Amino acid sequence: MTNFGYTLMTEQSGPRELVNYAIAAENVGFDFEVSSDHYSPWLTSQGHAPYAWTVLGAVAQATSRVELATYVTCPSIRYRPAVVAQKAATLQLLSDGRFILGLGSGENLNEHVVGEGWPSIAVRQDMLEEAVTIIRELHTGELVTWEGEYFRVDSARIWDAAEVPIGLAVSGDQSIQRFAPLGDHLIAVTPEKELVDGWNKNHDGDSRKIGQIPICWGPNEKDAVAMAHDQFRWFGGGWGVNADLPTPAGFEAASQFVRPEDVSGAIACGPDLDAIAESVRPYLDAGFTDVALVQVGDELQQRFLDEAAEPLLEKLRAL
Repeated sequence: MTNFGYTLMTEQSGPRELVNYAIAAENVGFDFEVSSDHYSPWLTSQGHAPYAWTVLGAVAQATSRVELATYVTCPSIRYRPAVVAQKAATLQLLSDGRFILGLGSGENLNEHVVGEGWPSIAVRQDMLEEAVTIIRELHTGELVTWEGEYFRVDSARIWDAAEVPIGLAVSGDQSIQRFAPLGDHLIAVTPEKELVDGWNKNHDGDSRKIGQIPICWGPNEKDAVAMAHDQFRWFGGGWGVNADLPTPAGFEAASQFVRPEDVSGAIACGPDLDAIAESVRPYLDAGFTDVALVQVGDELQQRFLDEAAEPLLEKLRAL
């Protein structure tokens, strides 16, 4: 049976609102909640970027049932792996074992802010592999000293240690072969069966395959398309481009020729819950065990949770 999740979209909502949405999402029946971990929104019209880990700490106390996850954190530039290990263990204890640490190689948008530059994808993946190894070592609660190619850890110990499952974001054969043996769960943003099959081939044991899809429910289809275009047209460049753009201004420029019809062709918009549910089907057909929904637009968020989320979940579970 597939689990369906709700995305705490830090780029489009403030911290207090996100905690309230998290409570409402649990109450209407979502199985898990994932949070983006951004320093900047993609577009200035989104207008938010609170610190994900503070929000998740509050959500851990405000909820009791839903699983929680980062989707995803880069543990190698803006953060260092020793710090990520500490806060992940703390959040696991606060949530009473409900947390999955989602990790990836990062986006320039969020990582350039500390002034350390933006490495090539090959270097970023080397850094991610080393960071995951360090985090695993620290989560044992033992004293760790590490001298690697990219990171040093000097006599560090997580005093409030906890075992934290790790999900790793992958996008192709090479990254799957490299990271499937290191991770507990697969994270991906495209419904490709090849990703799931490749992960299963290279990973020992059971694992979850966690996907994510944007939707824009709204009582008026035209208005919902306009909202999705205003807030989510950044996706049009694809991740190969999006990972390297450094600022919201860059995303504005890169997405200036993305039309509303381009957005509506890629994102289910409007009041038709059957159409929205069907847009999720490719993830189910590809073998994903978990799918997180991104409801686009803060101004529609509470109304979506109040009016549409529960019947939508019923339709999704009936697929």
